[in-house]
Order: sequence, then structure tokens, then C-alpha cells
Amino acid sequence: MRRYANRSGNSGVVAYELGKDSITVEFSGGHRYRYTADSAGASNIEKMQTLAADGRGLAGFISQHVRDCFERQSS
Repeated sequence: MRRYANRSGNSGVVAYELGKDSITVEFSGGHRYRYTADSAGASNIEKMQTLAADGRGLAGFISQHVRDCFERQSS
């Protein structure tokens, strides 16, 4: 997992991992969510990967667009 830059300073995202057609996001509570092109849509995965690399806006995008579209959750 790569540490999320959290440039806004108030994100619940702490880390992420990029895959070919997926992203796994770890939140401050320790829960990890894996989003895939199949579960959330390819364009959403692309946007999430860009936001993760930029270190800003990922948590907001997740809560507004793909909140329940994860493939799996783990802790």
C-alpha cells in the first residue's frame, strides 16, 4: 500500500494500492475496500486512481459516486 498524501488535511483515506483495473483504499479505521472496473465502472476507477496519485479528493469522490460499489471489504 502507498501512503495517501492527504493534501487537504482532512481525508479519511490513509493508503491506497493501484491495480490494472482496480484500486484498494484503506481508511483511517483500518478497513480496506477494493473497487474494480467491474464493480464501480472503468471510468470511476480511472478517476479514483488519478485522485489517489494527486493526494486530494479521493474520499469525497468515493462518498459521492462509488460508496457501495466495492468488490470486497476487509479489515
